[in-house]
Amino acid sequence: MNIHEYQAKGLLAKYGVAVPRGGVAFTPEEAEHVARDLGGPIWVVKSQVHAGGRGAGRFKDDPDGQGGVRLCKSLDEIRDHARKMLGHVLVTKQTGPAGKEVKRLYIEDGCDIARELYLGMLIDRATSRITLMASSEGGMDIEEVAAKTPEKILKVAIDPTTGIMPYHGRQIAFSLGLEGRQVGAGVKFISAMYRAFTELDASIVEINPLVVTGDGQVIALDAKMNFDDNALFRHKDLAELRDEDEEDAMELEAARHELNYIKLDGSIGCMVNGAGLAMATMDIIKLHGSAPANFLDVGGGATKERVTEAFKLILSDPNVKGILINIFGGIMRCDVIAEGVVAAAREVSLHVPLVVRLEGTNVDLGKKILSESGLPIVSADDLGDAAGKIVRAVEEAA
Repeated sequence: MNIHEYQAKGLLAKYGVAVPRGGVAFTPEEAEHVARDLGGPIWVVKSQVHAGGRGAGRFKDDPDGQGGVRLCKSLDEIRDHARKMLGHVLVTKQTGPAGKEVKRLYIEDGCDIARELYLGMLIDRATSRITLMASSEGGMDIEEVAAKTPEKILKVAIDPTTGIMPYHGRQIAFSLGLEGRQVGAGVKFISAMYRAFTELDASIVEINPLVVTGDGQVIALDAKMNFDDNALFRHKDLAELRDEDEEDAMELEAARHELNYIKLDGSIGCMVNGAGLAMATMDIIKLHGSAPANFLDVGGGATKERVTEAFKLILSDPNVKGILINIFGGIMRCDVIAEGVVAAAREVSLHVPLVVRLEGTNVDLGKKILSESGLPIVSADDLGDAAGKIVRAVEEAA
């Protein structure tokens, strides 16, 4: 689960991470009120969407204008910029061309920036440890830094038996070129960030930029936090921070039916049981010259109703020109899949080619249900055969 910048800063501040003062606003009037309370004389108005690159982004109805992060020196400017940003679509390199509508703003104190740095924390699957990443190249995409100047990124893995230690913070602080009292501030910052990461079951915390101010303070000028969905049952307060307007509507609907669904850009919808088999299915579709429209794992214990919802979900995507169902029945029974497919196809009036490959528990019964359904369902003997048939069917129907 992802949250907005202002929410991330609020959480981090509770653990002692230094952040500028600010407040959220949903209207131009609220934006002015927040700015008045902060006092000024300089404020920053920030679009709150789940995407990076907001400052360099552009609004669809004003592509040559300013981006999604703006500096203001008066309350009149605050109101004016708030009107130009709220309710308008911001396009950044992470939103794609469709962009995201800005529905809330974060009004923040201006900051005297002397240096911009990068600090991140994530779980490194290669070491199975929480790993700190730091770079003197703040304000840039860390991927770009990694590609062009990887030597400028320091990685420090934290031993889970000891947790973070003061020397970890000093190592990072020295690598970032912090001096004097900045070192102590940096160590405190990193320790607080680690506590927030572990206690809140975060999957990533990213501070970009981490700034050193003119008077030597170390402050998080921006903050990104993601959380492990599997741990949200422990954090009801975090779950309440979810902004469903920022999430894909189809993925939200899938979650309501306990389906693992991710929308992709291809034309062949996939329904598979098991994440590994789903990945293999998508790969073989690519091998045959087409592209998957989604990742969809119905799980090992799916019911007829869940399969029906999965099928309807796939067909609700206008980009889907054909469907490939690939089921290996271990815990999942092939007859249950077949019943769900038939029920859904009848309910939504199947209008695209459908290829089904079944294998495993009750496979003969499943195939019988499909063949006697009276629906235009094509059976396949194996995965290669199934991928070839659906790709050809889509090409012929085009």
